[in-house]
Amino acid sequence: MEKLHVAVLMGGWSAEREVSLTSGAGVADALESRGHRVTRIDMGRDVAGRLDEARPDVVFNALHGTPGEDGTVQGLMDLMGLRYTHSGLTASVIAIDKELTKQQLVPHGIRMPVGEMVESESLFEADPMARPYVLKPVNEGSSVGVAIVTEQGNYGRPIGRETPGPWREFERLLAEPFIRGRELTVAVLGDEALAVTELLPKTGFYDYDAKYTDGLTEHVCPALIPAEIAEAAMSIALDAHRILGCRGCSRADFRWDDERGLDGLYLLELNTQPGMTPLSLVPEQARYRGIDYADLVERILEAAL
Repeated sequence: MEKLHVAVLMGGWSAEREVSLTSGAGVADALESRGHRVTRIDMGRDVAGRLDEARPDVVFNALHGTPGEDGTVQGLMDLMGLRYTHSGLTASVIAIDKELTKQQLVPHGIRMPVGEMVESESLFEADPMARPYVLKPVNEGSSVGVAIVTEQGNYGRPIGRETPGPWREFERLLAEPFIRGRELTVAVLGDEALAVTELLPKTGFYDYDAKYTDGLTEHVCPALIPAEIAEAAMSIALDAHRILGCRGCSRADFRWDDERGLDGLYLLELNTQPGMTPLSLVPEQARYRGIDYADLVERILEAAL
């Protein structure tokens, strides 16, 4: 592709700041290796001024979490007339919000867990549903703030007011039934699902630490699952990407109850700004498909043009 001036937007102030800095550094290095001129921007409140000063041909959005993944930065760049990678404003607003995502996808026949929004204060009075269940913030990624409440858990019954957990950080949480089984994920690049990876955390579940700490999770790519499950997961991931109007790349996360076959496959969420770190799943699936890291970065960049 032609040589471009690319501003790589990274960092910011979300809970995923450090991961974003790692993603952004990898992207910037890859672009420079291909001869592009790169301006690295660690996003602060002065981001509009810095982008205006840089005047790039295109922005590679390597931010994770809010405000880089929720439509805020996308809207800013739309107003500034800048081209940028990954999904636009509308898709970003919907996909970051797990309830809005369900409202868009479930009517199209995509199976997702039936959940309900609960006030955190209510958890100190009674469980919102039968245990085991999952509590998660409605608009955070990378499993930030996720808690699995089980019969044998140490959160108390009901959950103790002083017990550490997301109820101390968020006023409202999404409660969903816990789905037993296996953790699967599918990356979509452009208009193609790449592969299915099974995630095998060595302790606990696939939380933030398991995602970004080397050695805590085994990635099996391609997943050792029946062909019909792999095909269904890839088809659902691509459908969700299209229905929400995503661009560039996305990643769909699933739980699969392997005792129930196809009926046990549930989409959990869609990530419009997947990680690009050495431990990230999209680069891993791209490698499996014969796409090296620098090629992956340029293909995401091409989608923005």
